[in-house]
Amino acid sequence: MNRNVILTCAITGAGDTADKHPDLPITPKQIADSAIEATRAGASIVHLHVRDPETGGVSHSTEYFREAVGRIREADVDAVINITAGGGGDLFPEVRDGVIHGLEGTDLQTPAERHEPVGELLPEICTLDCGSLNFGDMVYLNTADWLREHARLVKGAGVKPELECFDLGHVWFARQLIEEGLIEGDPLFQLCLGIPWGAEADTETMLAMRNKLPANAHWSAFGIGRSEMPMVAQSMLLGGHVRVGLEDNLYLSRGVFATNAQLVERAATIAENLGGRVQTPAETRQTLGLRQP
Repeated sequence: MNRNVILTCAITGAGDTADKHPDLPITPKQIADSAIEATRAGASIVHLHVRDPETGGVSHSTEYFREAVGRIREADVDAVINITAGGGGDLFPEVRDGVIHGLEGTDLQTPAERHEPVGELLPEICTLDCGSLNFGDMVYLNTADWLREHARLVKGAGVKPELECFDLGHVWFARQLIEEGLIEGDPLFQLCLGIPWGAEADTETMLAMRNKLPANAHWSAFGIGRSEMPMVAQSMLLGGHVRVGLEDNLYLSRGVFATNAQLVERAATIAENLGGRVQTPAETRQTLGLRQP
């Protein structure tokens, strides 16, 4: 069991949730304010996506990231910042007249484009998604060579990659990146559970993925929707760290919309009730070997 927990809060995500939650953070200011509130509530790390302020839809804008990150860094809180670098992998394919077309919603970026906000803003952590996935009705696309190129960019920037694994094969490929020298230091894994059609959010799946991690790995896990809090407890019991946030779950209880701060407080209470504690951002930097911001 892990009694010294790193608690990540995933602030807004990129899913189609803007019209499903009345107060989902959308603008850079709203995202930053919510991240600051989550940090004050006890989050060790804040994980950031940005959205189009007009539509609430997906955005990869470096300018929006710059504003959100700048507001957090200028606030009177200490926050470990984790920027997503997993955008631009959405493929909605359709075959017409024997030719494959990308339907509306298809959004593909090169590794260099994905890396641009990370390379400019130099957060302590950024995500590196470790494979492709049938993500609901779309394909989330990450070829092996793209990921190798992206890993080189992240390594060159001196940012620690969070190796996001949505299935067991992703853990296998992440180990391959480590063997090839593309990941430095003790690796950091995030086990992403419950997303159709990836790894299921249950004990057996989390245990199977954990057992395939390198011996020196730091790891965390999360579940989406109603599995969010059960996976907090399960990850702690199996020795991992935890993640919550509106990216993964919109509700505090049935029919009651949550804030990020409330989800952080509930996860921290679970950790404390299990006899653990949540690490501060400063302790988190030391545990994970992060450079000072």
